[in-house]
Amino acid sequence: MNNKKSLQMQEKAVKLIPGMTQLLSKRPDRFSRGVWPTYFKEAKGVEVVDLDGNKYLDFSIGGIGATVLGYADKDVNKAVINAIKKGSATTLNPSEEVLLAQKLIELHPWANMARFARGGGEAMSIAVRIARVATKKDVIIFCGYHGWCDWYLAANLGKKEALDEQWIAGLNPNGVPKGLTGTVIPFFYNDIDNLNKAAEEAGDNLAGIVMEPIRNYEPKQEFIDAVHKVAHDKKVPLIIDEVSAGFRICNGGAHLKLGFNPDIAVFSKALGNGFPISAIIGKEWVMHYAQDAFITSTNWTERIGNVAALAMIDKFVKNDVSKHLVHISDLVWQGWEELSKKHGLDIQIGGFKPMIHFSFSENHFVNIAYFTQEMLKKGFLASGGFYSMYAHSEKHVEKYLTAVDKVFEKLSILIKENKVEENLEGKPAQAGFGRIN
Repeated sequence: MNNKKSLQMQEKAVKLIPGMTQLLSKRPDRFSRGVWPTYFKEAKGVEVVDLDGNKYLDFSIGGIGATVLGYADKDVNKAVINAIKKGSATTLNPSEEVLLAQKLIELHPWANMARFARGGGEAMSIAVRIARVATKKDVIIFCGYHGWCDWYLAANLGKKEALDEQWIAGLNPNGVPKGLTGTVIPFFYNDIDNLNKAAEEAGDNLAGIVMEPIRNYEPKQEFIDAVHKVAHDKKVPLIIDEVSAGFRICNGGAHLKLGFNPDIAVFSKALGNGFPISAIIGKEWVMHYAQDAFITSTNWTERIGNVAALAMIDKFVKNDVSKHLVHISDLVWQGWEELSKKHGLDIQIGGFKPMIHFSFSENHFVNIAYFTQEMLKKGFLASGGFYSMYAHSEKHVEKYLTAVDKVFEKLSILIKENKVEENLEGKPAQAGFGRIN
């Protein structure tokens, strides 16, 4: 592969940007440092062009789940470009924020009010602050991954590995005030006893329950009922983090289909199809407390995010996009199953369609780096994860699985000969959080 320009840019970045990239999930060491291109020049639909001019079909994590329609979607871009021409930020507020609030409440009839930000992590911090103001209490019990902010990382102050089994291992709470120790307590998904234990530990200082509606598998009804019972009995808000799951399996939050009844729901990623926008929607009884807290930012009042979200929602609903996302993901899942069996590879497949992943039972980080390396040569951005986009077609999937077939065949032979690592052109993939150099 010709990746000279990409690698040169990485070396510049290491010196100029602590951690190399702004998002942990986009660092090259998450794939295979030395071969992963890291930077793009152009992107359209599912095609990405890197700095060296190499063209790839993206069958990895699709903009980390943000570009649910596909890259540079013409309808979203048209709306955004029009907004830019008319002015994106002024002394006055964009009326589109009112229209977006109205649209989100229309899709989620249980909600009455909405606030907006631009990133998922900050939106979750807003939701947590609102809950604490509403209840006049401090402790949050949570399940899942909820971003980089102090309220969440504080879980690792009391127990260093508290977050390891939630999503990302090794998250360092350096810089988080020690005074936040004990203000957040994790519990495990579908584990009622663990949920109740966390609520008991929080005691009378429980301010709210925070959780993702789904990640690797669906919730059991008895677990959903237990979550609702704790929220009701303790008189605290249930906050559903839809940053990753929202606008995937239905028109709006996954909780609509799964049966959760939240007091607050938080959206980002897919909401703007790549343009920065996040939303906190909720019931009036809790949302009106946002006025009793200092929650404000200049860039939350720009126009582009609101316009992008309105255009994304309109296209998503009109084209029944969730059905297509699940269908494409299902085809990839089936392909992984069939091809791994064909070549005698022992892999585990998980996730919820349309956000799925596979891992090797042994030597995963070496094997997945080789898989990524060889798929790049065949014109695919590919890793152990796959997030489907509306721009993915069945023909794209056919091409992808043809390439997977050939790479799995080569990998199977190398595994039997114990020669995978010596055939790596880059480094094994890395998991968890750590310094880049």
